Amino acid sequence: MDWLQAIILGIIQGLTEFLPISSTGHLFLGRKLFGLEEAGLFLDTMLHIGTFIALIVFYKDILLKLIKNPFSRLTLLLIVGTIPAVIAGVLFSDFFDEISKTGVTIGWEFLITGLFLWFADSIKKGEKKVEDLTLFDSLFIGSFQAFAIFPAISRSAMTIVGAIIRKMDKEAAAYFSFLLSIPAIFGGVVFQMKDIYTGNIPQISFLSMLCATIASAIFGYIAVKFMISFVKKRSLKIFAVYVFALGLVVLFI
Repeated sequence: MDWLQAIILGIIQGLTEFLPISSTGHLFLGRKLFGLEEAGLFLDTMLHIGTFIALIVFYKDILLKLIKNPFSRLTLLLIVGTIPAVIAGVLFSDFFDEISKTGVTIGWEFLITGLFLWFADSIKKGEKKVEDLTLFDSLFIGSFQAFAIFPAISRSAMTIVGAIIRKMDKEAAAYFSFLLSIPAIFGGVVFQMKDIYTGNIPQISFLSMLCATIASAIFGYIAVKFMISFVKKRSLKIFAVYVFALGLVVLFI
């Protein structure tokens, strides 16, 4: 993998992690396009570190408040919302790792993501903000996040949809969705690090990995800011149409 391919994959990861169109599904297609199956888990880990950095920078003020007050209600909401994803990851990780490698289901999963986005856009506008969430709301939204263990079902799409179903304002839904993704992405990186430590690390240059991580961080930050602003006044159906079309193309190919 050369540095240009690394930057392109970093851009793909950064944008699609927070736009509701599935980063894992797009990365699978990107690696296939470049013939980079050998990069595998190590590349995915570095790209997720990039998007994790983007979240840390974007939410730095609120994260500092949580560090100073670790027993706040928001901390409890994030813990409760993360539990379903942890359970899904522990119980079904081997199965989903296998289908992620083969990509046999990603066309259908893009279509499912589109259906959820289309449905959510038809729901009557809610007014809940983050401070209005109950523990059940957070658990409900977290359950949608757990569903995104399928490789091409978008985590951001599912959590935004779950939040909208629980009558959150769309802007607040996106804000909480990305905040909730911080422990999920961090946990995924730690879990992948364990597998890397016990496995064979592919020979990828330091420059390529650095380029991929930086591109992922920069475009991840751009995507978070864009998406929170976008959903305030715009329809999610544009993303639904995109993943519908992509899913049909993948199934056809």
